[in-house]
Amino acid sequence: MISIGIISDTHGRLLPKVCDFLSSVDEIWHAGDIGSAEVITALRRIAALRAVYGNIDGTDVRILCPETLVFEVENLKVLMTHEGGYPGKYHPQSKKLIELEKPGLFICGHSHILKVIYDHKHSLLHINPGAAGNYGLHQAITAVRLRIDGKDMKDLEVLDIRR
Repeated sequence: MISIGIISDTHGRLLPKVCDFLSSVDEIWHAGDIGSAEVITALRRIAALRAVYGNIDGTDVRILCPETLVFEVENLKVLMTHEGGYPGKYHPQSKKLIELEKPGLFICGHSHILKVIYDHKHSLLHINPGAAGNYGLHQAITAVRLRIDGKDMKDLEVLDIRR
């Protein structure tokens, strides 16, 4: 079993309450709009990191992170990208990747809106952790924590800090 922290849209700022929320996880997954290489370094001090770049990320982040990641943890296939959409309204590139890769978990960011939705059509859990940074129009700073045991995802917790 592995404990995962999922964040997105830090926009160059890693807040102490977000770091506290992530302090107990085995891995952190960042779904883009990281904002700076310094955020990557700080996250790696907390736990192992898997991250993709987002639309605001410059060369410093893009040389460290790919646009999309497909990987397995435990026995669960994961697909992560920044601009992904959501069930019924996936971005075209994400929809193609979902149909090709058949992940059990699809993670994206970009909207700054926390969404956890089971997609029955593609038999996957969709997670957009919202925005972990304080840049943007969103009303809450959010992040997700969960455990993966084989193919099972459980004990999902949400950090929700009103701005």
